[in-house]
Amino acid sequence: MSGHSHWATIRRKKEATDAKKGAVYTRLAREIVIAVREGGSDPGSNVRLQLAIERARAQNMPKDNIERAIRRGSGEGKDGVAIEEVMYEGYGPHGIALLIACMTDNRNRSVAEIRHALNKAGGSMAEAGSVAWQFKRIAYFSFPMQKLKEDEIFEMAVEAGADDVSFDDGVAEIIAPPETYKEISVALHNAHIVPEEAELRYTPNNEIELGDDDGLQVLRVVENLEELDDIQSVFSNLAITDSLMARMED
Repeated sequence: MSGHSHWATIRRKKEATDAKKGAVYTRLAREIVIAVREGGSDPGSNVRLQLAIERARAQNMPKDNIERAIRRGSGEGKDGVAIEEVMYEGYGPHGIALLIACMTDNRNRSVAEIRHALNKAGGSMAEAGSVAWQFKRIAYFSFPMQKLKEDEIFEMAVEAGADDVSFDDGVAEIIAPPETYKEISVALHNAHIVPEEAELRYTPNNEIELGDDDGLQVLRVVENLEELDDIQSVFSNLAITDSLMARMED
């Protein structure tokens, strides 16, 4: 097992929670905004944006909402307010390191909300650079294998620049340097493969394993942070064990 496949499970659980809270459109809009910021507003040349739009449509997100998110990603926020992408650093309960990806038109508001959420949970904000060194940025893709063969997927991914290709329970996962994101996206597109996940994310250099109760406490803090309007994603160095996964799915 690759050690990365828990991401897909966490995402599915998060989407179900978002839907219950009526926040699913907000998260989908954020995905679109980030995709536009990183690859432009043309889905024909931006595979990540194309995927984000497909996910939005699958959730019956109105066309106006999708177009508004694309405009926001292009810097055309409401009333011309500029949206900027900021990475904050902090610590959660039990010393777990956190990278907090934020999109905001008001840094003071964002910092105040993040600090409040962390302090309430016994965590704290951290100085710039004091946490980031514990992570590296990667390009990540996952998709169901269906009738595809492992050796064909492996060869395609490696030729496009992948560092690691793994297979688990009918799902293929590709880990690659961030600069190869476009090349791998194009290779998947040419192979008629539509990934369930395709994004740039941060992964810890070393993970910290906690007991299930403590691990759930950290995950609740992550969820609380991700519910804030300005937060796009939260990355941690918490090890997601099989038993913790089982507790999450309860």
